[in-house]
Amino acid sequence: MPKLTLRWRVAVVLGVGSLLLTSTLAIAVWNLSSGYLLRQREQGASRQAEVNARLVNESLRTGSDGLKELLTGLTTVADSTVLLFRPGEVLTSGRQIDTAEVPRRLVTLGRDGVPASQRLVVGGIPVLAITLPITAADGAYVELAPLTQLDRTFRFLSAVLVAGTVVSGLLGVALGSWASRRALRPLRELTDAASRIAGGDLRARLPTQTDPDLTPLATTFNATAEALERRVVKDARFAGDVSHELRSPLTTMVNAAAVLRRRRDEVPGTAGKALELLTSEVDRFARMVVDLLEISRGDQRPDDEALEPIDVAVLVHNVIASRPGAGVGVEADSPAPQVLGDRRRLDRVVANLLDNADRHAGGAVRVAVTRRAGAVRLEVDDAGPGVPADLRDRIFDRFDRGHRAGSRGGDTGSGLGLALVAQHVQRHGGQVRVEERPGGGARFVVEIPESER
Repeated sequence: MPKLTLRWRVAVVLGVGSLLLTSTLAIAVWNLSSGYLLRQREQGASRQAEVNARLVNESLRTGSDGLKELLTGLTTVADSTVLLFRPGEVLTSGRQIDTAEVPRRLVTLGRDGVPASQRLVVGGIPVLAITLPITAADGAYVELAPLTQLDRTFRFLSAVLVAGTVVSGLLGVALGSWASRRALRPLRELTDAASRIAGGDLRARLPTQTDPDLTPLATTFNATAEALERRVVKDARFAGDVSHELRSPLTTMVNAAAVLRRRRDEVPGTAGKALELLTSEVDRFARMVVDLLEISRGDQRPDDEALEPIDVAVLVHNVIASRPGAGVGVEADSPAPQVLGDRRRLDRVVANLLDNADRHAGGAVRVAVTRRAGAVRLEVDDAGPGVPADLRDRIFDRFDRGHRAGSRGGDTGSGLGLALVAQHVQRHGGQVRVEERPGGGARFVVEIPESER
């Protein structure tokens, strides 16, 4: 079972608390009101029955002939019933019922001179049965006062209380959700800002807080982010300055290495092997300096690119056509997908992925440009050994060359090519990853949001 989020846990706790409180109040209201109404009804019916019993007793004592008319006159309330139990006969008036439904014990108490009352359901109607002694005829007077209206009142009251309890619980959940959302909004803002910083956006900041409890948090976080941005920019500027200063002597070294490479046949033996190692390291050093300049420039100026609509399929064709050797075919959807981006950066993304395939996997065997779920998807497949699952995230880190780390020669690369790919793709709001290619090898996948035409 999935665990509830903090927001919903707060909402549920507040809802349950509101439900419990309202239920307690509803039970108390029910007990007090129902008890009070029932007592009032019993008292009123008892007083009326006593008056009626005295009239019947007086009529029997004086031998009046209008007993039936008197009993009929006593049933003025709808659904009420009057029963007069005398030795050998039972006189009834009002709503006709089966006299067997009246408990014999209740009648016996009346004949024994003991007043009594009992709530019953007679003929499908709830009634209050009141029995009183009739001394003039050694009998019992029983009056069945209907409780229909009181029963309706109780049903209505219970429905209102139950509905009020349920609504209170739902309102408690809604109020808890609203309050927790507002209370957790600074935490969401903090999470969003931290995620943006982790993703490379060092300009992310928390908004100014008016709450005295949140102001120190926002101030501290923003100060930390500013210090981190200054440090990263300073380091990037330092790397850029160093790389720039190295370009002049490096150009001389590259040219000298080219001359030596052309005269390799004149240097035999161990000296020749040393020369090959030197020229390969000079080439790798040159690429590293160029990559460092690119990375430092991206770190220092993250938002100064002039973005334009770019046909990704055409861009990939152009990059492949500019490379030496036989090119690989490009599979592209029709119509061609487009992105809004920086052409120079995307050129570098494609070139670096192809360079990576050339150096480590014998070259690319398939390049595809498709669209999927609102994104342009670039796939570069190779037929190499593939990338182990535990290295698929690391290879996009700077200076990480996977299992080739620490090796020399063989053109192992600088460890910055894929880091540049990740940086440039991130600048375009996309993502890059490596997957296993069907049939073996690696598939590098770049996804960038598609632009509207």
